[in-house]
Amino acid sequence: MPLEVLQQAAAEMTNWHDAQGRPSGMSVMEMSHRGKEFISIYEQAEADVRELLAVPAHFKILFMQGGGLAENAIVPLNLSRGETVDVVVTGSWSEKSYKEASKYCTPHLAATGADTHFTTLPATAQWQLSKSAQYVHICTNETIHGVEFHSLPDLQALGCDAPLVIDFSSHVLSRSVDWSKVGLAFGGAQKNIGPAGVTLVIVREDLLGHALKICPSAFNYKTVADNGSMYNTPPTYSIYMAGLTFQWLKRQKAGELCGVAAMEQQNIAKAKLLYDFLDNSSFYSNKVAHDCRSRMNVPFFLADESRNDAFLTGAKAAGLLQLKGHKSVGGMRASIYNAMPIEGVQALVTYMQAFEKSQA
Repeated sequence: MPLEVLQQAAAEMTNWHDAQGRPSGMSVMEMSHRGKEFISIYEQAEADVRELLAVPAHFKILFMQGGGLAENAIVPLNLSRGETVDVVVTGSWSEKSYKEASKYCTPHLAATGADTHFTTLPATAQWQLSKSAQYVHICTNETIHGVEFHSLPDLQALGCDAPLVIDFSSHVLSRSVDWSKVGLAFGGAQKNIGPAGVTLVIVREDLLGHALKICPSAFNYKTVADNGSMYNTPPTYSIYMAGLTFQWLKRQKAGELCGVAAMEQQNIAKAKLLYDFLDNSSFYSNKVAHDCRSRMNVPFFLADESRNDAFLTGAKAAGLLQLKGHKSVGGMRASIYNAMPIEGVQALVTYMQAFEKSQA
């Protein structure tokens, strides 16, 4: 979370103030989700995220619950019609999507990066897309394996008319989105949007209204859209925090760029700093192919993994936390989301240099 956002939330914890500075006399946590105070917070958050991501008018923006993991069920419940869907498996999260979809429809493995241990993305020319697929699912950034689609596939160019569904949970708002290629995008909040609890769903209007009969009403995209995300009591405080983050993003600048465009330039610079160091070290390594390295999640390994515990102990002492890699892949992982300033990446590189020298 950006420090500015946390400080503003702290200042307003017991007495939220509106845009004109008028006190409400209560915390956002105490507000009715249908009261004018919270509705103003919600409407501003929706408008800001539409502006930041340049979301076209024919897409609905939904604030839902359940996290990105629940969307692995909610998407097929809404879009599959109980038929075939294509899934491109590029790591742990898209693997989960493939398995979960089988409860509601027939998932087809269109492509996989398993043969390279998910260190590459399968070339789109090699995707085996179904003629009757209701949608094609990809995870555009895999947090555990550290691979990222730096451009979205053009399904129409591949002869596929199905809508593209993207799980952009871990790099939402870190870069722009080409909505001409997307039918639905979803993302859990807890990487770049705000605290866990709210899930952002952006869905093209023509995809609404096709939910399976077994789909719970609270997870039916059309019901949620028709009720302005208020059919089920929304996670009000998480939406408020997301709104503060959207406003923080709108204030970001890099030269003449602002908002998400400025954030993307900062993310490119942060990732380059860390990857350049890794590529020039024989003590550390990153195994992901250069053309699909994640800007958000950088897995790396020590040449001598018996030194892992010492590395983590020293990192903690230096104020560098949560660097241990996921148990399924091991090693280390640096997650450098939007809120991480470049100074944090510089501190990590400085520590890694010092640790390498100390082990010589």
